[in-house]
Amino acid sequence: MKFKKTKLKNGLRIITAPMTGTETATVVVMVGVGSRYETEKQAGLSHFIEHMMFKGTANRPTALSISSELDAIGGEFNAFTSKDATGYYAKADARHMDIALDVIFDMFLNSKLDQEEIDREKGTIIQELNMYEDNPMRSIGDVFEGMLYAGNNLGRDIGGYKETVKSFKRRDFVSYMKRFYVANDTVVSVAGKFNEKKIIPQIKKYFESFSSGNKAAISRVKENQKKPEIKVKFKKTDQTHFIVGTRAFDRDDDRRYALSLLSIILGGNMSSRLFIEVRERRGLAYYVRTTTDLFEDCGYIATQAGVEHENLEKALKVILEEYRKISEMRVSDEELKRAKEYVKGKSVMGLEASDEMALFLVNQEIEKGNILEQEEIFKRIDKVTADDIMKVAKEVFRTEILNLAVIGPHKNEDKLRNLLKL
Repeated sequence: MKFKKTKLKNGLRIITAPMTGTETATVVVMVGVGSRYETEKQAGLSHFIEHMMFKGTANRPTALSISSELDAIGGEFNAFTSKDATGYYAKADARHMDIALDVIFDMFLNSKLDQEEIDREKGTIIQELNMYEDNPMRSIGDVFEGMLYAGNNLGRDIGGYKETVKSFKRRDFVSYMKRFYVANDTVVSVAGKFNEKKIIPQIKKYFESFSSGNKAAISRVKENQKKPEIKVKFKKTDQTHFIVGTRAFDRDDDRRYALSLLSIILGGNMSSRLFIEVRERRGLAYYVRTTTDLFEDCGYIATQAGVEHENLEKALKVILEEYRKISEMRVSDEELKRAKEYVKGKSVMGLEASDEMALFLVNQEIEKGNILEQEEIFKRIDKVTADDIMKVAKEVFRTEILNLAVIGPHKNEDKLRNLLKL
């Protein structure tokens, strides 16, 4: 994996990664601001801005102007908002990369933010919020994080509230972007087939007059949980969805590699312990998975599943028992080796694509200002021992920091709370 980092005078960073064996190229523009930087009154504004970038510029005055130009070259394009970043990207046949660059950069730098379009888009976003509300498999994550980080912006849904979405005016967008959309907190990443000597000056020309500024600090999460917590969202559903997990580490903690392997062994693939125990041996769930989510100042490891209403307690007991086992008994050398090779194999396959490579590089640069190459990440993974896994498991799987979120027709929280023991 080869890449080059170029920094402009205004602080904007350009990451270029030429790739062989591909006929595509991908450009990603990412700014280090997401929903956790918003006030309560601004809830959902980062996500709303993402939508508005596709609504027209001076050169491309309508949404159709933008989409038709990228569709005409067979390009893939979209955007995303997370808790701490917002990204815009386009992937295209390398022959048409100049067009993809021009459209994405025009959107990012010159969006009109027309009030009439803002008012129209409010309805679209409210329908998006309704869609997520009707999808408990997705919204259970919001319930879990809302409980885990209650009182902090990190615990708020990325989409915000219907009330705030309805209230936004053009001036809200302009002032928010002036504060947060700044050169020194923006990274442009290009990966795939392209002429590096040509493309870096090209990008410089677009962004040389982009203003820099001071990024506001996040409101850091203060963690002092002393007993298990539970949040049940009563809803008449055909299936109960739940997440059970514990607080863990931030994304810069050296223990994150052991934590990642721990999650793979528990519920990261179809040969994982929980997939076998919950689905294959007991038939309690169609899907069950364990993941980690790490932020600048905190993180967690958790298991999610969807079950018949009457099987919630059974599934929860099985998961907690596996948490206990992995805390008390070393994983086998073979199991650990399989987890390591799974992570490396997925990474190698993913980074064969220009879009995955561009996102891999830009995410690291935005989050840490430093990019670890794939080989270095693999070295750190290979250093993790079975003792490291058990040590991390003992640290995270403790009764006092257990958390359970449930969506379904359940009312007896006390009965579920009594099961939260390790």
